[in-house]
Amino acid sequence: MLLTVTWDIDPTLFSILGREIRWYGLLWVIGLIVAVFIVQRILTTEKRPEKWFDSLFVYMMVGIIVGARLGHCLFYTPKDYLAHPLEILKIWEGGLASHGGVIGIIIAVLLYSKYVTKITPLWTFDRVMVPTGFTAAMIRLGNLMNHEIYGCPTDAPWGFRFITNIHYWQEGAAPIYSEPSHPTQIYEALVYLAIFAVTMHLYWKTKAKDKPGLILGVGITLIFVARFFIEFIKNVQVNSEIAMRDSTGLILGQWLSIPFIAWGIWLIWNACRKAEKLK
Repeated sequence: MLLTVTWDIDPTLFSILGREIRWYGLLWVIGLIVAVFIVQRILTTEKRPEKWFDSLFVYMMVGIIVGARLGHCLFYTPKDYLAHPLEILKIWEGGLASHGGVIGIIIAVLLYSKYVTKITPLWTFDRVMVPTGFTAAMIRLGNLMNHEIYGCPTDAPWGFRFITNIHYWQEGAAPIYSEPSHPTQIYEALVYLAIFAVTMHLYWKTKAKDKPGLILGVGITLIFVARFFIEFIKNVQVNSEIAMRDSTGLILGQWLSIPFIAWGIWLIWNACRKAEKLK
């Protein structure tokens, strides 16, 4: 217990003209900038039309933001948001779901492929997958800065004590700390950075990019397998998940991960099968 960390970082980095600049937003931006740079470099290297990148950026931004927001509102607290639908628009108050973001990206890429590139969506998915691990890691570090989405209590020496009344603490109240808990944000961030290294290697150092769906399948499978198992030591995000966990042994995030894992495995199998036929 000697190494337990008292995490008292302020989620607000600084304020300018009365507006807060938060660590979460900064890390989101860093993740997106790096993703944009990598995808742009990929398309430039492949000598694709410049307008393909410009259009992809617009489709992806809309897909991620709308998907992640609707995912949070409709997956986790649908009754509250359906009763007050205008609350869905208040993205600045927080509430983004990664599963919803993935669904938003899928829809965006399908539309982009139909109306812009007019080639198989798997070509786009593979290239978008390359930097996804880095962006996901930055988002989880943003959650760390926000004192949110952490794990259950632990006796491990690296447990973090998070501030549970973060908003009141920022307004001057004394901090109330959690028990030493698993810093699952860090666990996920490290896993996602490792996945980023894998997808970068697959694209730049192997012929995986010539096997449509392979890079996507590897990335999707690794991300959601990691998410599935880390959820076992994560606190539930909304009270409705407690009953689900008690009755099924799994929480919503795990149930939502299973279809993505199955899809990822199928993509890997299908890409390898087609590549074998072409030999």
